[in-house]
Amino acid sequence: MLKAVNIHKKYNQLEVLKGVSLEIAQREIVSIVGSSGAGKTTLLHILGTLDSADKGEIYLNNQPFHHLRDKKLADFRNKNIGFVFQFHHLLPEFTALENVCIPGWLAGRKKKEVETEAARLLSILGLKDRIENKPNQLSGGEQQRVAVARALINKPSIVFADEPTGNLDSANAKELHNLFFQLREEFSQTFLIVTHNEELAAMSDRILKMKDGLIEE
Repeated sequence: MLKAVNIHKKYNQLEVLKGVSLEIAQREIVSIVGSSGAGKTTLLHILGTLDSADKGEIYLNNQPFHHLRDKKLADFRNKNIGFVFQFHHLLPEFTALENVCIPGWLAGRKKKEVETEAARLLSILGLKDRIENKPNQLSGGEQQRVAVARALINKPSIVFADEPTGNLDSANAKELHNLFFQLREEFSQTFLIVTHNEELAAMSDRILKMKDGLIEE
């Protein structure tokens, strides 16, 4: 479903990725672990089109996208990829419902259709009574669930999560990982997660260990 072949990336003279290849199947929940500086986040950002590789090929559902640029790349990202970050990046002036709707509106979907889907997702995630609350009225765990709903609003092929539990206490962290499995069952959703939390990584279907810019065999 997601395939990367021989991904290389340098920043000035620092070689961060040294020929990374991987494949993720549909409905898999895969964690990438490794020490700081191993290249985990760089790889995730390249796979998620937030950064570009110096060399290599990336395919999603057999469609190459490493060659896309500018608006075509942004459109592809918005329609096919969801993101969850350590810091929720919710817009403080908007309600939970509006934050979830934004990617759908950017995709040109009908306003009411997007709002209905956003409310449904927030209800599934246990936030039915919080849809009109703004981020500062929500707990950290609730904000992260809003971010998950936002990642799902355009029915992406894959969700990339970069340290999604790094800002949560242990109870909320475990709850979030359990939520990923619930969403896999409900939506056949695929997740690729970068995490330092090895206990939570162990819940995944597969763990990829990175060291010095490569995935260890």
